[in-house]
Amino acid sequence: MNRRHILTAVPALALAGCGTILSTREAVEKRNWPMLVRRPESVPPKRDGRVLLVRGFAAAPGLDRRGLQTLAADGSMKSDFYEEWAVPPADGAEEALRQWLAASGQFSAVLAPGSRLPAELVLEGELLALRAEPARGMAVASIAYVLADQRPRDTVLLRQETMDAEAPLLGAGAPALAAAQLRALAIVLARIEMSLRALG
Repeated sequence: MNRRHILTAVPALALAGCGTILSTREAVEKRNWPMLVRRPESVPPKRDGRVLLVRGFAAAPGLDRRGLQTLAADGSMKSDFYEEWAVPPADGAEEALRQWLAASGQFSAVLAPGSRLPAELVLEGELLALRAEPARGMAVASIAYVLADQRPRDTVLLRQETMDAEAPLLGAGAPALAAAQLRALAIVLARIEMSLRALG
């Protein structure tokens, strides 16, 4: 082999080596987890019930990101870059509550922001927590909300409270973490429903 062939062969060998190294690395793709929380039983709307407007939820610090949150044993909070909710958590919690209350049968309609229908009651909320705590083997959800009757000239506050709930982690990995958080969120939604039902 002459000198010219040696010089042209070296870059080819180098590139082949690089290709081998790169080909052994697996690309890590993001996974999106849907925030699907459904009331176990759907009840038809109450014909003579009131109309409820559920406004957009605010998000506590850190919950403006879609990554699944995990609280470590040292107290640090991790937001996963590769495992995330399909929608911002506060938006998902708002929609889940709206659908849950619509299925509860205690209102004639449950509206979303932007609806032109008049609403007697309005509910505003903030998602305070939605995370997994592997060290305790639990997932946590928390929502603060206010309910007001806006029919009078001066709006009347009917409820102002925070609902918290926990659900056990039934495994390891993102699927188990997401499922446990959704179970905790479902408990919070059920407790909000019971609180509103007590108003009559």
